[in-house]
Amino acid sequence: MMQMGLLDLWAEMGAVAKTVGILLIFLSVVSIYLFIERQIVFFRARNKSKAVAPKLADLLKKGQVQDALTLSSKKENKGSHLARVTAAGIKEFLEGQQANLSLEEQINTAQRGCDRAANIFQQELKRGLNTLATIATSSPFIGLFGTIFGIINAFRGMAVTGSGGIGAVSQGIAEALITTAFGIGVAIIALWCYNFLATKIEVYNSEMANTSSEIVDFFIRKSERV
Repeated sequence: MMQMGLLDLWAEMGAVAKTVGILLIFLSVVSIYLFIERQIVFFRARNKSKAVAPKLADLLKKGQVQDALTLSSKKENKGSHLARVTAAGIKEFLEGQQANLSLEEQINTAQRGCDRAANIFQQELKRGLNTLATIATSSPFIGLFGTIFGIINAFRGMAVTGSGGIGAVSQGIAEALITTAFGIGVAIIALWCYNFLATKIEVYNSEMANTSSEIVDFFIRKSERV
């Protein structure tokens, strides 16, 4: 019964209200698509890191720095945030050694390499979040745009019938309420998706920061043993 009522209402809605509705449906689909696509990226990063991190830790523990660099630089490990940070730190440290930099400069170079890799990967993880934020902030206003035209249609109905009865304004009021509710609903979906993904990115940032610190500490201990 409700479905038929909605279909009937859609058929009677004005062109502007329909356009607003279609636009909001599109934005909701985009929000859900970005959420799922980011979840897949996060899942791959997590799985690849779980697989490669113990191997890297074992190689570094044995002092096999070059082997650790080779493993972390492999193409199949590119999606791992921990492998990317590890590869950057080792690469910069070894290049600092080849350039005959002081030990302090080698350590600082390794730290900067880790930081650069972490920042680059963070930007890759945040891809699409600006779109979600834009949808979350703009959807209520898009719905409000439809609301305004719904109110205009309500007043137009009053003018045509010369009556202020519910029958004259019901269609316009319904358009206004539906577009408002739809706009708020899409904004809520986008905001939830954004906050969920942003929280996950913070976790990945912490893990990359910890890995960066561990790489630097490893080189410090290694140099002290030498």
